[in-house]
Formats: sequence, C-alpha cells, structure tokens
Amino acid sequence: MAGLVLAAGAGRRLGRPKALLEWDGEPLVRRAVQLLRSGGCDPVHVVVGAGAERLPALPGAVPVVNQRWRHGLGGSLLRGLDSLPGVADAAVVVLVDQPWLAPAAVRQVRAAYAAGAVVAVATYAGRPGHPVLLSRATWPLLAPYATGDRGARDFLRARPDLVTRVPCDGSPADVDTPADLTRAQARYEG
Repeated sequence: MAGLVLAAGAGRRLGRPKALLEWDGEPLVRRAVQLLRSGGCDPVHVVVGAGAERLPALPGAVPVVNQRWRHGLGGSLLRGLDSLPGVADAAVVVLVDQPWLAPAAVRQVRAAYAAGAVVAVATYAGRPGHPVLLSRATWPLLAPYATGDRGARDFLRARPDLVTRVPCDGSPADVDTPADLTRAQARYEG
C-alpha cells in the first residue's frame, strides 16, 4: 500500500509553499510523510514543485518533481500516481496542508480497501475529506477529471458506485491563508 503526499503548490494565498511551513517545529511535508508511514503506507512518494529546492530532507519518502506544478493539483495527482511502483495495488492520498489528519484515518481507509473497497474516502461528520484511497484499477479513470486545481473530487462525484465512505475522527481542516495558520496554531496550542 503506497502513500502519496501532494505538496507541489506555491501556496499563493499563504504567500509561500505550504510544504515549507513549520508546525510544532516540523515542516508540514515531513508531518505528512510520517502520517502515511504511521498509517502503514510504504513506499511514500511526495510530489513537489514550488520551493522544491528548499525542501528539507524527507526520510522515509521519495520526492517526485512535478515540473508542471503551476498547472494545478490534478497534474500533481496524476504525476504522483504514475511515479508509484508497479507492485502498489493502491495509494492513500493526502494533502500537505492538513496537519490534523491522524494515522488512524489512514489505517481506516486501508482497512476498507482490505474489505473490498475500490475507493475509500475518509468522512468527518458525514463530509468527505482526506485521506482518499484509490485502487490501481481507478488510476486510468482519473485523467479526464484531474485537471487544473481539481484532483479526484469530480471523479468521486461521478462514480459514487466505486466509493466507500469511511467515518473518521479528527479534522480535515487545511491551512490556506496566514489567518488559517494563526487560527490553527492557536487551536493546537489551546
């Protein structure tokens, strides 16, 4: 079971690449790698783009450069899936800017796959979020949907017959702006 971190964006609203942000003294990109590894994923690939030359070392992960990162999340998703070894039957996908995701959520979507799910989507209070597990059989189906800043969302909406919803604890909240970062740090510390 592979893990895939999407971390290529420039973080335009934030003013810097989100992968470089520090959370509790650790770059978000390293936290995302550890999230997947703690959840049982191996190998873990990290799609990088903006700020790739400034990224810290990523122990336990393989950096994958998306030269076309400016074209959006969709291309990063496809590039990341394409980079995974042929022995990976599925990939658990997370975004770099969601520091409250828990390894338990990764294990829960993996368990849904082990029980027969083709696609497993973590839900929080009934709303879909990350992690998202995509079986290899679905990867070729994603290309028409994963364009611009659209990852797998449109595919998941178009093919609900393939989706298993997995209730999870925690928060899928992300960090998009400086105000989000300030609120997130206050929430974490409080």
